[in-house]
Formats: sequence, C-alpha cells, structure tokens
Amino acid sequence: MGTQLARHLIEEKHDVSLIESNAERARHVSNRLDCMVFQDEGNSIRVLEEAGVAKADALVCVTDSDEVNMIICGLASRYPGLLKIARVRNDEYVKRNFQKLPQGGPSMGIDFFVHPDVEAARSALNAIEHGAIGDILSFAGTPYELGSIDIAPSSSFDGLLLSEFHGLIQGECLITLVERGGRTILPTGATRLEAGDRIHLLAKEEELDRGFKMAGRTEKPIRRIGIVGGGRLGSLIAAGLLDQDKRGEYEDIDAGEERPHSRKEKKAGFFSFFKTLIPKSFRKVIIIEEDYRLCKELAARFPEALVLNEDISEESFISEESIDDLDLIVTATEHQELNIITAVYLKSRGVERALAVVSSAGYAAIARRLGVDVVIPMKSVVVDSILAKLMGGDIRGLHRLGEGTVGILEIDIRAGSQAEGRALKDFPLPEGALIMLVNREVEEDFIPRGDYVYTAGHRLILIARSGTEGEIEKIFGARK
Repeated sequence: MGTQLARHLIEEKHDVSLIESNAERARHVSNRLDCMVFQDEGNSIRVLEEAGVAKADALVCVTDSDEVNMIICGLASRYPGLLKIARVRNDEYVKRNFQKLPQGGPSMGIDFFVHPDVEAARSALNAIEHGAIGDILSFAGTPYELGSIDIAPSSSFDGLLLSEFHGLIQGECLITLVERGGRTILPTGATRLEAGDRIHLLAKEEELDRGFKMAGRTEKPIRRIGIVGGGRLGSLIAAGLLDQDKRGEYEDIDAGEERPHSRKEKKAGFFSFFKTLIPKSFRKVIIIEEDYRLCKELAARFPEALVLNEDISEESFISEESIDDLDLIVTATEHQELNIITAVYLKSRGVERALAVVSSAGYAAIARRLGVDVVIPMKSVVVDSILAKLMGGDIRGLHRLGEGTVGILEIDIRAGSQAEGRALKDFPLPEGALIMLVNREVEEDFIPRGDYVYTAGHRLILIARSGTEGEIEKIFGARK
C-alpha cells in the first residue's frame, strides 16, 4: 500500500521519503521508485527527522500495525502544520479519536484515520445496491453515479457510435471513459464502442440501470446473498445488508474539517446509499465462516442471518446447503486467491452474481477476466482515500480508474480562483480533463454544457489523466 501510494505521489512530482523496516522490501522499493528510502523503524524521532519530517507537508503511516501508525503520528505531533494520516482497522481507536480536546483538535493528534474495511465495504455495498452487475461510484450530495460495466456482444452498445448515444438513451447521461485492451480512451463523438469494452457511465440511478441493461447485463432481484468470511469486512457488509439502523456508525471516519453539510448532504454517510435494495424482510443472508468462535459472535450479532460454520472449499457442503442457488456470492476473506477462486467456482455452479475482494488492482484485472462481476481492490480503495486527503483542501474526493492512469476528482470552486466567472467553453482545462457534473448545494445538479459559468461554491466532478491533479487544483482552488 505504501509503495502504491508513493508511486502515485512521485508521478505527481511530489518529493517523497519512504521508511521501511524490512531490508528486502526496502531494497526492492529503492530499485523501483525515484525517492529516498530509509531502511529503519519509523517509530523513532531520529529516523523521522532523517527522512525530513520537520520540513514535510504530510506524514502517512500505513504499516500493518494500528498501534505503530498511531505512535508515529504521536511522535510527529511536535511539528506544527504537519498533516498526519494513519491507516487504522481497530474500531475502538477510530471512535476514540472523535473525543476532541478542549482546544478543538483530535485527541490522538491524528488528522485523518483511514479504515480499509470501511472503505471496501462502502464500495461493495454500493455495487450490491445496483444488482452487482458492475462497479458503482457514488458522489455525496448528488443523485448521479458512475457505473462501470463491460459491453456484451450483440448488445445495443456493441458497435454504437458515441455521436448517436443520446438518441438511444433519454435523460442526462454521459460515457466518460472507455477501457479497451489495456488502454484508456477519453471518448469523443467519433468513438465507436465495441464488445468487450469497459465503459464508465455517468447518470442518475434510473438512467444508469437502463444503460447497464443496454450494455447487455440483465439485473435480477438479489434475495439470497452469501458472504464468505465473517471477519471485519464481512461483518460490515452484513451489517449494511441487515441492520440499516446502524448506518451512522461510521459516518465520519476522519477528524478533519469538512465542507459544511447542505440539506441534501446531511444523510450522506457510510450506509446512506441504500435506496433500492430489497427490504431486509425479503432478503436472506448466509454468512459462511470457518472459525467456530467467530461464528458464535456473528450469530448473536445478526440473528436474521443464517451463519454456517463451514469450509467453503468443501464440495459436499456447497451441495448440501444449496449454496449454488444463491443470487449473489460475496467473497470477503483475508485470502484474495481464495476469494477469486471461490467466486469463479460458485458462478460455474449457477450462482448469478459474484463480488470478490482482492488486495491490488493487478488481481482485480485477473478476477474480472475470469468472470467475476464486481471486484473491490482493497489497496486501491485505501490509496484513493488517502490521496483525496493529500491533494489539498479543495479536492474533496479522488477515485482512480483504468489501472490508475485516469482519476475522478471532486473539487470545490473557490471565490477568487482563476476559473470563477469564466465560461466553460472559454476557459480550457488541461489536456485529458473533462467536467462531468456540477454539484450545487441547493439547486439541482446537472451535466454542464459549454455556456456554463464557473461559480464559487459549486462542486465539480471531473475526469482527468493522472498527473494533472495539481494543475486542476490551481485553477479552481483558492489563490495562495
């Protein structure tokens, strides 16, 4: 995770120092990244100062230990103005951070917590809401969503010229990106879609579902859902499916200052995207976990669910419990290879949809090629969350597509910025950047035309090639 984050920051022309205690891993990173690498323990003031923490803008701690990450951030609290981000998986630590000091600062000296399981569960539940037929990205405070799906042969989109797209789909809808054979294409009206292309479609929920159907994917009601793995991630997904009354439990995972909530943003939290799921009284959730002790805890926590203490790899178990009759299987164990194999195998046995959690974008590409409908790459999801906090105060969200070559940015237009008061058609953006959506606090959101005038207070959602984020922030952010 640290290597992936460092690579992206280096590409953005940031000066990066990386501290790694494992000698072999430190050599590996040093040979592949253009940055300073220190082979040492990070929980040392001496090492931090050698790495340049006194002059740094930010410190990001993503070791495997919650405690080490928090201790390092605590040691760095002596440096004023340093942004401190910690990867933490323990729920109690995160909740503890909400207890503010009298001066108003976070109680542990950490500006932002990043909880990997919460970030992955959010992505998984969002995809399930839409029938688990493609990846879904939601934007807080707006009814628009970005759906990613592969075009099926002989579907309505197969062979379609994009200049004819709006004659086919009514309503505001935009194809923002096309992935083809490992390449990413920012489409124009002359782009022709082909079977096998992975398209990223921006639209409201109704139009998005219609677009998915026209791409050749039929959405069926999801009533029987199996979750393989009852650990942190599996239990968070189960909580989202079964107990929506706890939706606010992880609403604010960071302690930093956020944009004031508008009326339509107040409910935008961890479980706020459940709009069309079948009511839980009509759903059956099965949790499959090998650890007996954990199964007892899950059964007590989720009395509505069927908890099975079984090994998913047992052939007889799959037949006896009718696991192959599920509408959706979610594989969320800590072993990504098992997640992929289980998802593929159960689809071959007749399970309609499969969602697998993996560690990296590389495994995500493999899983998609093997036929897994939705893949959640854990490292990429967490790195995106961290990058959004590092990009600056005006960038509110960042999500990378196309193996990291293209990103979706949410950015606020500040008063006095270069773009304020200028028309979209008269103010060119960096090459490879496209404004997809304008989000307004009170008025309805819309996909902008050339006559749109950049207005302070509006939030823009745009797609841009990696390496242009800093330039985009200068255009729309406050002058420094």
